[in-house]
Amino acid sequence: MSKKILVAYFSASGQTARLAGTIAQAANADLFEICPAEKYTLADLNWHDKNSRSSIEMADESARPQISGKVENMDEYDVVFVGFPIWWYVAPRIIQTFLESYDFSGKTVIPFATSGSSGMGKTDEVLKKSCPDSTKWKTGKRFSSSENLCAIQAWIDELDL
Repeated sequence: MSKKILVAYFSASGQTARLAGTIAQAANADLFEICPAEKYTLADLNWHDKNSRSSIEMADESARPQISGKVENMDEYDVVFVGFPIWWYVAPRIIQTFLESYDFSGKTVIPFATSGSSGMGKTDEVLKKSCPDSTKWKTGKRFSSSENLCAIQAWIDELDL
């Protein structure tokens, strides 16, 4: 029996969207974009401004930005890749919103991220708390947004899904 796979992702600038598409292609997976109910503007994403929306959200560990839309058939998926850009060395708070919105019992969850230079930081540690029912949590991996299909396929093969 083959596993049903979902690639869910949040992308503020399009970088993570490209990577998510490549992962979905390599894993023969469905694709779901995690869209904020209130879209981020360039000003919202200005991490140099302590009063920007993203800065305020990331400073507040309890912030959970609302999501527009939902995965209608989440119970059908065995494996869920969750993608995002790295913000302040962790996933954006909207990823916690996503993980806390579904029951991941019996599922394998695999985070992946894009970043120009930052590593995954404490991302796994933070996100696992939002997804305590995941049967299997795979350690997250950071990629450049231009990762090629061969490299992605090799990573997926190593995951032994």
